[in-house]
Amino acid sequence: MTSPRKSQLSILFLTVFLYLVGFGVLIPILPVLSREYGASALQVGMLMSVYSLMQFLFAPFWGRLSDRYGRRPILVYCLLGETLSYVLFAWAGSVEGLFVARALAGFFGASLSTASAAISDVTPPNERSKGMALIGAAFGLGFVVGPAIGGSLTLWGQHLFDNQILAMRFASGGIAVLCFATFLFAYWKLQETKTAAAPAAETRHRFERLGRYLRMPVVGPLVGSFFLNSLAMSTMEATLILFAADRFGWGLVEVSFGFAFIGVMSAFNQGFLVRRLLPKVGERVLMRLGLALMAMSFLTVALSWHVWTLALAMVFLSFGHSFSNPSLLGTISLLTPADKQGEAMGTTQGTASLGRIIGPSLGGLMYGSVHMVSPFLVSALFSLISLLAVLRLGAKIPDSAKGTGAA
Repeated sequence: MTSPRKSQLSILFLTVFLYLVGFGVLIPILPVLSREYGASALQVGMLMSVYSLMQFLFAPFWGRLSDRYGRRPILVYCLLGETLSYVLFAWAGSVEGLFVARALAGFFGASLSTASAAISDVTPPNERSKGMALIGAAFGLGFVVGPAIGGSLTLWGQHLFDNQILAMRFASGGIAVLCFATFLFAYWKLQETKTAAAPAAETRHRFERLGRYLRMPVVGPLVGSFFLNSLAMSTMEATLILFAADRFGWGLVEVSFGFAFIGVMSAFNQGFLVRRLLPKVGERVLMRLGLALMAMSFLTVALSWHVWTLALAMVFLSFGHSFSNPSLLGTISLLTPADKQGEAMGTTQGTASLGRIIGPSLGGLMYGSVHMVSPFLVSALFSLISLLAVLRLGAKIPDSAKGTGAA
């Protein structure tokens, strides 16, 4: 018989997965649609950044609200807000309208940090990192299913309207329907996970709170490592499509299959492999191995002159990202007081959003003005610095999952 805890984990997983499918749908649509409205390359990049900017600004806001009022109302009603953002995106007739829609989506999408806090509510300390791996698996699956649905809806729209802009609007409207269905599912199925008493009101400024976490003896370096991980990934992601096109002549179809490959690998790793490895090796080893593989993957991309080498780099990347992220998030959660889980996860995810704001601009600048491989070398350096920070902590990183048995 399924325990209430595992039932809640399954519902949280499905909610986050459906949440992220909507985001993944726009991956193939956003650049094309914005170009149809006359956006420059810089504006396309800024459209990608504004979502992360809003997440960075508002993730702690939603986290604090969830600490005070509960996880369920934040997750459920932000899904309704996401629905509105997709409706606006579908009917935007200009670049400015797209910016408003993406900013609104980022504002409500910042509540995803609350899902991490909800996971921490329903998992015991020795299974915390395995619980966080569910979030990563939902991300991976969302990025596989999302682009596939977006492409399929666009093709369907083309058959219906014989007009590319209307076809992409049709696809965006379809995601609004899916997001609303997710809202209804969460409204009826998602239960409150927070049981601790509400904390006192937090009056510190956003960056004061970030500074407070960064000054914590072990948590600070781990939050910094999580930021560097995000910065390295986003610097690479912004230029990988350009690199594949310029070096291998890839088009949209090849790139889509490439991202689907990464997503499938990541979903398997975080949904299955990580949850089996954590009880055997613990967070400490998995975190180190993941960061080392991340650095290797970026370096291998830079050295890729054949498609098989690039594929190997993507294998390293999927394993590295799957190993490092849940271990970092789970350990930060373990070292944070129970009544501050929402704030801690919000602050940590906020730093990741900051990395996703800086990374695309940094990667594009280096790709165009330095060398086509320079973004990947810089990403490798970021991962190496993150690895060194973790190695320096040594045994201070708890191994709570080790020896607990696979979930």
